[in-house]
Amino acid sequence: MKRPQLERPGLLEARDVTRLYGPGKGCEGIDFRLHEGEVLGIVGESGSGKSTLLRTLSGMETPDAGRVIYHSSVDRGHDGAAQDGELDLYAIGEARRRALLRMEWGLVHQNPRDGLRLGVSAGANIGERLMALGERHYGQLRAAGQDWMGRVELDPGRIDDAPQHFSGGMQQRLQIARTLVTRPRLVFMDEPTGGLDVSVQARLLDMLRTLVRELGLSVVLVTHDLAVARLLADRLMVMRRGRVVEAGLTDQILDDPQHAYTQLLVSSVLTP
Repeated sequence: MKRPQLERPGLLEARDVTRLYGPGKGCEGIDFRLHEGEVLGIVGESGSGKSTLLRTLSGMETPDAGRVIYHSSVDRGHDGAAQDGELDLYAIGEARRRALLRMEWGLVHQNPRDGLRLGVSAGANIGERLMALGERHYGQLRAAGQDWMGRVELDPGRIDDAPQHFSGGMQQRLQIARTLVTRPRLVFMDEPTGGLDVSVQARLLDMLRTLVRELGLSVVLVTHDLAVARLLADRLMVMRRGRVVEAGLTDQILDDPQHAYTQLLVSSVLTP
């Protein structure tokens, strides 16, 4: 059952965002508002522009036009004091964007190796995120690492093992623990179950759904898998050739799609 749709403050906004690599490549004219505590799914076949949009929203790609607005709770003014503020992501500078990713945001890559340091221990991977926020007590860092390994169904006894010795599914769980240990306000997920076999996907999805609800996360989720979208997302945006062709509540779109392209997706005529 999806969480009730309540009036919640805006957290992230795309205002006419465009990022193009050539005719029909990228995303164009994207508008939406993500609310606090909401999971927004972005779906479409390969090449629809959804991954380009995610990279643009998360600060990895500079838009050609439009604005990405984030309503921060810990922006710091000239006097160093924390303050609420509306941040234009591409007007604040790269250093402050990196600070947001470290302090308030999280990113889960499709390939967990892109989000982990393979040569250090599982515990160090988790602890690094906490150290970036100022935690220095070894015992507390280790305890947090063990706690989060348990939360993502990894054996805490393997805290000193390097992730290069873990399976792909275990690496993805560790990446999720590393990302969520700091309880970010906003998490970007790029095909978090991609490349995993069906049984591993099912367990990972169940775990993700539990964590999203327990932590009250705000999430932008990119996936080509409509089953993943149905399980995790409150709302969907359907993309085709760089544009949004349909948007609305997840169940409404998947149970009664209005656009011809969405109908094809739902009926599995299109191959992801």
